Amino acid sequence: MRDLTNIAADDDARLIPIWSIVIAIAAFVGVEYYFWMVLPDQRHHPGPPLGFRIYFNLSWGLLASLYFLMVGYVSKDAPRRSMSARFWMLICFVMPGGIGAVLSFLLRQPLVSRCPACSTFVQSDFHFCPQCNYQLMASCGNCFRSVRATDQFCTRCGHELAADQMPARLRVIGD
Repeated sequence: MRDLTNIAADDDARLIPIWSIVIAIAAFVGVEYYFWMVLPDQRHHPGPPLGFRIYFNLSWGLLASLYFLMVGYVSKDAPRRSMSARFWMLICFVMPGGIGAVLSFLLRQPLVSRCPACSTFVQSDFHFCPQCNYQLMASCGNCFRSVRATDQFCTRCGHELAADQMPARLRVIGD
């Protein structure tokens, strides 16, 4: 398995790499150059009013920039989820109009993290590590669904969680 980047889930702005930002800026400038310098010279009749030109030039430039920013985001997000970054970047480039990026968001795997006990890569929704049986998150002893460490009773079955003998590291220190 590839080495995963250690990026917090709430810090998504860091997932856009510098190369993607540079290409997005270049794409915006390129589109603006084309619409303001190249395209008017090729017309034999007057173009649309200035307001329409500004609107279409900015919107096409922003769409081109957004396209490259999405590809950059997918390139950093895929390894965090134990997915192939090359494959999903190729899908983003091949599928027109951002459909590849939408597919990557719809089909992406859960986040992958390391087990604190044995450093095995585990999915974020696992209750126990598959290698060392270390309890990764609190769960109900009756229905085995996820519960918060602060819950007194299971929200699904009503089981009293204090009777489960959760490990001390998952118990909240009360009082």
